[in-house]
Amino acid sequence: MAPTLQHILCVDDEPDILEVAQLSLEAVGGFQVTCLGSGVEAVAKAASIKPDLILLDVMMPGLDGPSTLQDLKKIPELAHVPIVFMTARVQPAEVKKYLEIGAIAVTAKPFDAMALASDITKTWERFHGQS
Repeated sequence: MAPTLQHILCVDDEPDILEVAQLSLEAVGGFQVTCLGSGVEAVAKAASIKPDLILLDVMMPGLDGPSTLQDLKKIPELAHVPIVFMTARVQPAEVKKYLEIGAIAVTAKPFDAMALASDITKTWERFHGQS
């Protein structure tokens, strides 16, 4: 039995994306969602937030998604936390690269707000070997 997915950390530099993701994940999925606006902020705060899963934008100024993922995985409290990338760049070679560096899945942007929670739930269950 997989642990229950309750708390999602959503990291994106676009406030409108964060707002839609948070609304969707809370209202449709019933999750607790914490939003941060940059990779730097995520690396600084994620350990104290204690998320079950991190939804991470790929293209951000300063510290991009792949660099943020690598920095988060170096933090002992976060090393086991699954990370899902959100990006408009979903060519097969790009997705393959994201998975190779440690993401468990890639969600295409723009995402369907009504389907985001179920997509994340399915990804969580796959990650924990339930489907």
